[in-house]
Amino acid sequence: MNKTNRRVLGVHLAVAAGGVIMLGPFVLMLAGAFLAGNPLGGELSPRITLDHFRDAWAALDWPRVYGTSLLVTGGIFIAQVATSLPIAYALARWEFRGRRPTFKVVLVCLVIPPQVTAIPIYFLMSGLGLLDSYSALILPSVGSGFCIYLFRQFILAIPPSMFDAARLDGVGPVAMLWRVVFPHVRPALVAAGVFSVVSHWNDLYWPSVMLTTDHVATVPYAVAGVSGPDSTVPLSVQLAVAALAALPLLVCFVLVQRHLVRGLVLTADGE
Repeated sequence: MNKTNRRVLGVHLAVAAGGVIMLGPFVLMLAGAFLAGNPLGGELSPRITLDHFRDAWAALDWPRVYGTSLLVTGGIFIAQVATSLPIAYALARWEFRGRRPTFKVVLVCLVIPPQVTAIPIYFLMSGLGLLDSYSALILPSVGSGFCIYLFRQFILAIPPSMFDAARLDGVGPVAMLWRVVFPHVRPALVAAGVFSVVSHWNDLYWPSVMLTTDHVATVPYAVAGVSGPDSTVPLSVQLAVAALAALPLLVCFVLVQRHLVRGLVLTADGE
């Protein structure tokens, strides 16, 4: 075996090991949820049962928590597109003083964790009387440095001649955004949508800070109430609850997988 083949084999083994590490917990979750027996004691039976899912569905008000998470994640993504796309267009195609420092600020925002700004935002929401509401879950995530960066990379890939031709036809800045930019950034919208929806659908930290009751509980917040080492809910049912929590994201990933990969590839080649 020559050096090239050994390198390829090493890469394949590393990728396979990474796949096993990432998929292992997911497989264990499905095994404990679908198989009869006690997964904690290694007493799983090969008999498939849906009893755990029946009990998991009865443990939570799933239509309500699904609806809340759908409203919160959808509202956040729409707001992020509405705010990030004009900013990205200006940073990519407009010449103005302070453009480069502004873009550097956007890059800095990419590495600031939400825990750093949590306390000021909490007091702001408390002062406005918005705690324990949909607004408290949506408003702090409206601005997204990641979306601005992603859209800017796509807009840079659009030929400048298209903008020049549109200006000669009398197209204004707002119409330019809708008629020229928007059709060319659809893969970026899909990629940004997947990242935004997945991160905010799975977010437990922010609801834990902003919510004091469960009337606007998202899926992770509601699941945390019936899971954990001190929970009286059987472990098999907890695993079925986790599977139900992940089900919408799995369906979403299957539907947009092709667009997601294309969006990531074009982002890497954007500049």
